[in-house]
Parts: sequence; C-alpha cells; structure tokens
Amino acid sequence: MENVNIGIIGTGHLGKLHTKLLQEVENCKLIGIHDLDAERLREVSEEFHVSAFTDYESLLNEADAVSIVATTSAHYELAKAALQKGKHVFVEKPITAAIGEAEEIVEIAEKNNLKLQVGHIERFNPALLSLEKYNLDPKFIQTDRLAQFNPRGTDVAVVLDLMIHDIDIILSLIKSKVKRISASGVAVVSDKLDIANARLEFENGAVANVTASRISQKKMRKMRMFQRDAYLSLDFITGVSEVFRLLSPEAVNDAGIINFGEIGVGDKKKMIVYEQPEQMEVNSLKYELQLFVNAVLNDETPKVTGKDGLRALRVAEMIIEKIEETKII
Repeated sequence: MENVNIGIIGTGHLGKLHTKLLQEVENCKLIGIHDLDAERLREVSEEFHVSAFTDYESLLNEADAVSIVATTSAHYELAKAALQKGKHVFVEKPITAAIGEAEEIVEIAEKNNLKLQVGHIERFNPALLSLEKYNLDPKFIQTDRLAQFNPRGTDVAVVLDLMIHDIDIILSLIKSKVKRISASGVAVVSDKLDIANARLEFENGAVANVTASRISQKKMRKMRMFQRDAYLSLDFITGVSEVFRLLSPEAVNDAGIINFGEIGVGDKKKMIVYEQPEQMEVNSLKYELQLFVNAVLNDETPKVTGKDGLRALRVAEMIIEKIEETKII
C-alpha cells in the first residue's frame, strides 16, 4: 500500500478541518466525505473539491480507512460498521458515548488487527511535545480548561466535552491506576454539566486536580505539573511550556538555561534554573492525522490507541457518577 485511501464521516466544523488537512497529509488520498445533512455535504464537497457520498456504506466500500467526526452518539455505530468491514478507524474524542460501546469496538479492532486511533488532539499540542526530552514523573497536576459558551458540544457533559482532554494527558503521564475520585459540578446553561472539578488520586500517591468549564468569560487551557526537583507549566493555547528545575552545579551548562540562584550547601547544593523549551511548529490536528496514516502504512501502534480512549472514558464516566451521587436536588 503506497497511499491510504481515507474517507470522512461528518462535515461539521471539525469535519471541515479534517477535510482540508487530510488533503495535505503525506501518503494519504481523500476519496470522499459523507454527512446526513445533504446541504452541508454538498457545500463542503464543492468547497474542497472532494467526492460526496450520500450513504456511509458506499464510502466504506472504497476506503482503506475512515475518519469519524460525527456527533459522539454516532461514534459507536459508525466505528463498528467500519471495523467490521476491515477498515482502519480514526475517531474523534470521546471514543464513544458509553463504556460498553468503546469496549466492543476496541475488541473488534484488536481481533481484526486494525488500527483504532482516538482524536485526543492535546497529546500533540506544541506545549506538551516540547517536553519530550524531560523525564516526566509528576506527583501533583493542576489543570484548568475554561471555554466561552458555545452550543456546539452541549450534547454531552463538559467532562466528556472538555475535561477528557486533560484526563487523557494525565493518564498518559501518571503510570499508575486511579485509586479514588471525588468530584463536583453543576449544569448552568444546558441540560448537561457545564462546569466540573475532580480530584484524582492514584495508587502511587500522585494526585491530579482537574477543572473544566464551558461558561467562562475568558479562555484558559493550562496545566501545571510538580515533581521531584521540578515545576512545569504548560499553556495549551499559546503552545508554550516553562520549566523550573533544581540541578547540580556541574549540570548547568546549557546556554538556554537561566540561573535563578542556588539552594543548599556542599554536596547538597542545587542550582535553581529556568528554561523555556523550544516550541515545535506543528498543526496538532494535521500531525495526529499524519501519525494515523503512518500507523496504517507502517503497521505501527497508534499514538493514542483505542484502549487509551477507553481508559479516559472510564475515568470521565466515574467523575460524572461521583457528581451525580452528590448532586443537590
């Protein structure tokens, strides 16, 4: 296979971005798009000069892989249909609307040796990518993901809409099982949770405090990580990371490091240093789509697997359950 023939199901706001960027991805041929909204399908087809399919089964018949950018409630049906036809699947987050659905499509993908990648785009944010050279072992993580209200996405709780981004990142960083969850939240302008906070405690002693809101006046997408001898701050909007570390005097030899002073004496002396890792120039969505195509072509494990998506969904559902348990009637 020299190129991956890929189709797109769903041509809303994000689906249009997939349509544009998949035409730029290497070793990828966008063969067509599908949407239940005939008028929107026609408009996107004409704008990007790509074939329109009025039913997704016909699109699947011609594709090697499919990108599912439909509403969350449709993810299960579409992903299952594609996998049962032997097609590789990229599905936007959350993987499905229910845990049982996710478990089933993960099992089908594994049984048939098919690639299943979940669109947790923040894994490919320049702020996080710039930290790849560091040994990340956070013991405490604080995240704040605040967005201005937008009716798009209110079909699910803010935990599944926004917080799940940070849940996925946290689970990828903390190599331990979740031991305990406490959470609170409230619906404000929709019928679903619009603001939520959760505290995740892990078996290795690590803790994450996670807040998400879609009724904020200003946007914020920040993560702060604390670990032995280091504090790291990530801004997912600007893509910039900052690192404060304690290093031995002989280790401070990088021109990019700013020395803030020292702490301790003798053999215990450490230098307090600051550095801003070089920001990777990358379009996060295009990059994750390219990695999906590469995984298909090279028979590699996707960077964000179906199991990763399932694990994030499980924790998100546990948070929602905790909030429901403590809800004031």
